[in-house]
Amino acid sequence: MLAALFARVVPVRPGESAPTLLATAYGFAILFAYYLLRPVRDEIGAADRANLQVLWTVVFFVMLLAVPLYSAAVARFSRAVFIPLANRFFAANLIAFYAALVLLPASARPWIDRVFYVWISVFALFVVAVFWGFIVDVFSGEQGKRLFGFITVGASLGGIAGSASTATLAAHAPVFLLLLFAVLPLEAAARLARAIHRRAEAAPAVLRREPAARVGGSAWSGIAPVFRSPQLRHIALWIVLMTFASTILYFVQSHLVGEAIADRALRRVFLARIDLAVNIVTILTQALLTARILRRFGLGATLALLPVVAVLAFVALGSAPHSLALSTLLVARVLYDSSRHALAKPAREVLFTQLSREQRYKSKAFIDAAVYRGGDLLSGWIYAGFTALGLTAAAIALAAAPVAVLWALLGLRLGRRGEREAKH
Repeated sequence: MLAALFARVVPVRPGESAPTLLATAYGFAILFAYYLLRPVRDEIGAADRANLQVLWTVVFFVMLLAVPLYSAAVARFSRAVFIPLANRFFAANLIAFYAALVLLPASARPWIDRVFYVWISVFALFVVAVFWGFIVDVFSGEQGKRLFGFITVGASLGGIAGSASTATLAAHAPVFLLLLFAVLPLEAAARLARAIHRRAEAAPAVLRREPAARVGGSAWSGIAPVFRSPQLRHIALWIVLMTFASTILYFVQSHLVGEAIADRALRRVFLARIDLAVNIVTILTQALLTARILRRFGLGATLALLPVVAVLAFVALGSAPHSLALSTLLVARVLYDSSRHALAKPAREVLFTQLSREQRYKSKAFIDAAVYRGGDLLSGWIYAGFTALGLTAAAIALAAAPVAVLWALLGLRLGRRGEREAKH
């Protein structure tokens, strides 16, 4: 009965239910671990806000170092080894941070905090890149259109559960213990990855089993294809434009909320309402609509939908009267963030299912980690340049709208190319 009910909600075919649920649980575990730790990072950022731009720059360069190290592991080991290894590596790091916080003198705390801020910023992108690299290697492109929307539900639920757990535990346990608590879901993620791999090996008619030959190549061999391949180059540019839109929207939000709401507690309440609304709309869309939208409208239209939402959001924020600024912001953030998580993310991952294994793991990690963080860093400096020129938040929003139009056109082109390659 449960299998029949699941099949009515998610368009699974025979043999796909178990691996889909395992992949969903894997996504839940890694986001649960991250959202347990995110308030710790945000607290450090608030205390050391004068150095945030420096920390962001350090994060970018650490990411450039982390990607080839991961690529070296990909080249040497099977996915049954390096995927669990990546999750256990981060778990071991957390134990080391806990030991440092407990054993080192209090005078070392500011530097431990800064190292931890950089570490978790790398962790947040890298562990998700590892997850999706594995998922697109196991599931085909056709399966991705049907199943990736539901798999992302796990990540959304993990974020909610992690945030709620930290809110509950923070009042009853030392903050250091949160680091140890996050080790448990990372170990669960490692075990779930092994379980998915075993199912792929046992049922190659349902999932893509791993070839006998290793991925191979060098630690740097995943980077060059990003610049040589038109498809990878366009995906990387799509990511850069997405980070630009997201960063501009984030800074505009900070300006509007800071200007309209003086009380810090009321600000937190307003931002929490945005997060709650985003999570609700995202989960409903992921569970009920993502697969249908991908199949009905295709990759191109789905990838273009988020940029179109961004255009409308920027125009609305740039032209809304002052009395409606917060209401406009609320609607814009909910539509943008829910579209990014529920539609753009699954559609983008489908594109990677059509690439070679080396590109799925190595090039994808470079794009999802280094290019993503580089886009964040560049966009932050662009916003700082706009403000230095004297532009208001509304003017910056309007200036960003034409860039989002170009982003939408790129999404259409990416999707059409992806559909053509899938047919061949």
